[in-house]
Amino acid sequence: MRISEGVEWAAHCCLLLDWMGMGDPEAAQPVSTARLAAGYGLPAAYLNKQLQPLVKAGILTSTAGKKGGFRLAKPLADITLMDVLTAIEGPDEAFQCAEIRQHGVWADEPASVFRAPCAIDNAMRSAELEWRRALAAQTLAAVQANAELQAPGLRTQVQDWYARPRP
Repeated sequence: MRISEGVEWAAHCCLLLDWMGMGDPEAAQPVSTARLAAGYGLPAAYLNKQLQPLVKAGILTSTAGKKGGFRLAKPLADITLMDVLTAIEGPDEAFQCAEIRQHGVWADEPASVFRAPCAIDNAMRSAELEWRRALAAQTLAAVQANAELQAPGLRTQVQDWYARPRP
């Protein structure tokens, strides 16, 4: 399984929206897709496509019109990496057992032999559950705090860059 780049871009945009709104989703002004996309050198239409599922999931709000754009729907402390992943990639499990045990050597076995999941299925589902739990435990507020520790002044740099007039 490969997680799409849309998950990364969506998470980054959530951090940017928080920095630009000074941490207060209710007081923040909407930021246009074009403005968000400029910060990453992305096509606005493509980024817009990635952000729409976050609106549907209740992570962002969108406002149409000339002064429209995106805002956070709630604080970063209430948004997890699992929320973002699920919004972009969907809720389906990554591992899908094809039940290949029922073919080849074991093709003549009765269906009752295969009622219980195989050891591979059990191991993969257990590992995925732990991965999902870890993502659900990681808020975007914690990710943002780590980003600011790694790059002191990042918040100010982002705010200054987006405050400059752009064509």
